[in-house]
Amino acid sequence: MKGIIGAISGDIIGSTREFCPIKTKQFDFFEKGSCFTDDTVMTLAVANWLLEDKSSKDVLIDNLKYFGNEYINAGYGARFLDWLLQESPKPYGSWANGSAMRVSPCAWAADSLSEAQKLAETSAIVTHNHPEAVKGALATCDAIYLARIGAEKDEIRDHVEVRYGYDLSVSLDDIRPFYKFDVSCKGSVPESIICFLEARDFEDTIRNAVSLGGDADTQAAIAGSIASAYWEIPKNISYRTIHHLDDFLLNVLIDFDEKFM
Repeated sequence: MKGIIGAISGDIIGSTREFCPIKTKQFDFFEKGSCFTDDTVMTLAVANWLLEDKSSKDVLIDNLKYFGNEYINAGYGARFLDWLLQESPKPYGSWANGSAMRVSPCAWAADSLSEAQKLAETSAIVTHNHPEAVKGALATCDAIYLARIGAEKDEIRDHVEVRYGYDLSVSLDDIRPFYKFDVSCKGSVPESIICFLEARDFEDTIRNAVSLGGDADTQAAIAGSIASAYWEIPKNISYRTIHHLDDFLLNVLIDFDEKFM
């Protein structure tokens, strides 16, 4: 199985380690207390926007607000929570990684890289309109789209480094000992992409991301969203992911897959 379920799997698997960091790849998937968080809710909100009308920014805002308020305790940051509760919300200059965690549907709904980039930018700027947040969403979306159409890792690495200026040459072994919780795109998206680049398969990607000891659910969602365009997700992981979703969220995932996969 491929697709946006990779972001959802990463979110759920990393959810128990967001505030209980570890620095090892040896841990159990789907530990007790594992659950979907804001990463999943917002990913599926973007997916539903693309199902309804991908040309409309207003439809995107309506979906983000509707999903966010339906799952108001999903773990949003304070500024995004305030955005959700406003009648006519405006972007608030965020540079955080919320733009990258929710972008994966844009790469699957697009028919070209340029369309994917346009959708990714739109998905970010309604809230996260800081240049670093837009860049994080675009870099993640590009990596997913390129993996989806069969690009090799070296091509993906070169494209992201040249276009977005991220340094993807640092190894996880060098990053891990000193890495700390960081919700900025600048301080979490490059590391998440490296988690994919160094991995052997989907499972190894998620283990890489969680083992950094940072914003585990979001970094696993970002890394997982790229990995699930490059590799198939093992059936046992996709099965357990699906069973963590309620019927409403699962139906959005199914509808998106039926239209765009």
